[in-house]
Amino acid sequence: MNKKQQRWLIRILVAIALFVVIYALELMGAFDAWFGHPTALYVEFGLFLVPYLIAGYDVLAEAGRNIVRGHGLDENFLMSVATIGAFALVFFPDAEPHFAEGAAVMLFYQVGELFQSYAVNRSRKSIGALMEIAPEFANVMRDGELVQVDPYEVRLGDSFVVKPGERIPLDGIVQEGESRLDTSALTGESVPRTVHAGEEVLSGCVNLSGLLTVVATKPYEDSTVSRILELVENAADKKARTESFITRFARVYTPAVVGAAVLIAVVPPLLVGGWSDWILRGLTFLVVSCPCALVISVPLSFFGGIGGASRKGILVKGSNYLEALAKVDTIVFDKTGTLTSGTFAVTDIQPADGVDPAQLLDFAAHAEAGSNHPIALSVMRAFNEAGGSLDHSRIGDVEEVSGHGVKAQVDGETVLVGNDKLMYLHSIAYETGSYIGTTLHVSKSGRYLGTIVVGDTVKADAVEAIAALHAAGVKHTVMLTGDRFDVAQKVATSLGIDEFRAEMLPESKVSELEAIMGASSAHVADACEGDEQHELANHDRKGSKVAFVGDGINDAPVLMRADVGIAMGAMGSDAAIEAADVVLMDDKPTRIAQAMRIARKTMGIVWQNIVFALGVKFVVLVLAALGIANMWMAVFADVGVAVIAILNAMRAMRS
Repeated sequence: MNKKQQRWLIRILVAIALFVVIYALELMGAFDAWFGHPTALYVEFGLFLVPYLIAGYDVLAEAGRNIVRGHGLDENFLMSVATIGAFALVFFPDAEPHFAEGAAVMLFYQVGELFQSYAVNRSRKSIGALMEIAPEFANVMRDGELVQVDPYEVRLGDSFVVKPGERIPLDGIVQEGESRLDTSALTGESVPRTVHAGEEVLSGCVNLSGLLTVVATKPYEDSTVSRILELVENAADKKARTESFITRFARVYTPAVVGAAVLIAVVPPLLVGGWSDWILRGLTFLVVSCPCALVISVPLSFFGGIGGASRKGILVKGSNYLEALAKVDTIVFDKTGTLTSGTFAVTDIQPADGVDPAQLLDFAAHAEAGSNHPIALSVMRAFNEAGGSLDHSRIGDVEEVSGHGVKAQVDGETVLVGNDKLMYLHSIAYETGSYIGTTLHVSKSGRYLGTIVVGDTVKADAVEAIAALHAAGVKHTVMLTGDRFDVAQKVATSLGIDEFRAEMLPESKVSELEAIMGASSAHVADACEGDEQHELANHDRKGSKVAFVGDGINDAPVLMRADVGIAMGAMGSDAAIEAADVVLMDDKPTRIAQAMRIARKTMGIVWQNIVFALGVKFVVLVLAALGIANMWMAVFADVGVAVIAILNAMRAMRS
């Protein structure tokens, strides 16, 4: 609780203490005994006015200011008119006094407002924690000394030093050093990540142990931390349909109920008399009608949902996308970099008869040792992981045969590693098979040793991700890829994906997505451009929604076209992250199902609050118009309902 809220609380507690003492004296009949009638009535009026003004002077002042500005019909106005009216009944001698109720309405209203302020502050802190990832400085060498400079001053290609306990200021590649990084602020992952020289690091992570020298690969304004901060700052600007409806509803609802209260207070007494009774009904009607439970709790629910998702490394760009995500029943995936790692790795080793698999990998790795090609690097990595160690003294002349492979002298013998063409060129009889991936044949001194298959590996959590989505109610999963049919088929089958399309061009992905989404939104896309196209297309389909998940620059058009675009944020391209509505900061596909659960929980809370608030208010409004509801019931229907709705909304923060 901040200092302003503490002062607010003290003021309310003082007012409540005075109110309790005065109310207790009234119940005991002390004022009548001390002053007699009608003097006691005016004493009560003056005494109850003290806690009323202590608690509510700011509400009265704000109501007055809003009237002057031409925006008078808000909750401050409703509370002010209703409570002043309760005190004004002193001018009706035949009416029962309602000073206690008037003071109590203001007191409880202020309690509710304080509670709302506290809840909003907590919700903001859940998102505000992300804002703390912004680095304050970067350590760079200037004239032989390490100095702290603004991250904006570090240019592309500059080196900077990150000491233990400091945040990494810019995205870059580790030049020197080894350390463990706390990535929880970006990815929600609590386990530290170990980094070595040559590995990429992201801005916003905390260096936990060793000293690192990093080369900047992006300027600060394009870095991961800068992009995240921009997404968080803009998230509140995009309202969900439900949230926008509540705002519009309150603008119409408030003047309508004020008019109804005036009619209740004025028209019946003109016809049948009994001014004090009907004025009290109108005032009670005003207190009940205040829409603060809806106006406060619905945005707070969305804000809490976005904050809860951010703590899990899921950045949602606005409550409208959170609402759409809750309705997704079809998810379309890109393959490379989304469901697969996007990096080459040895997926299969098939030695010839009588050949040891370790020997096959040994000769292939030594022959490829001089190459920086991704396929060669994957072979050497597999050799190292198998416990092997490169001995460069065994390697003689190495010749790269363009488009074929490599020819090298290993242990004084000629080793060939390459494709079918290389084997054919050297008249080596090789075996064929239906392998999924890039096939490397290996021979030594004219003898065929076997085949090594190199391919893109499926992400560790991809199978779990698809299963979790189906369990979450996703009816259909589709994979779109530019890869070969056999490769796509193997990946789709292994992951349990319902349907796939292979050998697709980027532009054909858009048309395929539109076919999946159906023709209902196609005319909207044709009529609009850019962000407008995306917004209208997203809202055109009222029921089920289609999400697309991708990471590459070629996925940007499809991400924009989908009802919900989901991008991989750690390794995804800037264009994909910019085009997407939801960003997964750790690139884990399992986060998609988690994001959907958070979205559905948030929407459930939103609708619980709407139904509860409107239901209670409708019942008490009818009772107030009939003269059955008293001012205490009105207090519950307003402040009580608001507090319950706010408590419920705060559940959205617990993802």
